[in-house]
Amino acid sequence: MKLIIERDQRDKTSILGKHKGVTFSLSCKVELTSEEKKLVERYQASGHVLTYKSASDGARLPGQTVGGLMAGVYQEMDDVGTLLNNEDVIKSACQDFKNLLEVMKTFGGQEVIEF
Repeated sequence: MKLIIERDQRDKTSILGKHKGVTFSLSCKVELTSEEKKLVERYQASGHVLTYKSASDGARLPGQTVGGLMAGVYQEMDDVGTLLNNEDVIKSACQDFKNLLEVMKTFGGQEVIEF
């Protein structure tokens, strides 16, 4: 599995062309091996939720899914701190996704853990 991240920025200007700051963008996409794609298809995991968002009332709402990361994610934000935070959330989600794939590979076999 590969996570491909692209960061970009563009200047914001007023109608009169005055500089009004910068908008940052983050694009992320997961590329899977053919074996990993087969696992996602076999276990119908494209709808599996990897991240959650908080609603204004405190409810936990689904965010990024396996299928969403496979298709690609595009976000725009007004500050670098938010970009870095969102990037970290996606990296963490990809680690969880990789763990999910590893578990899927173990069905029909056994795992031996020595202590």
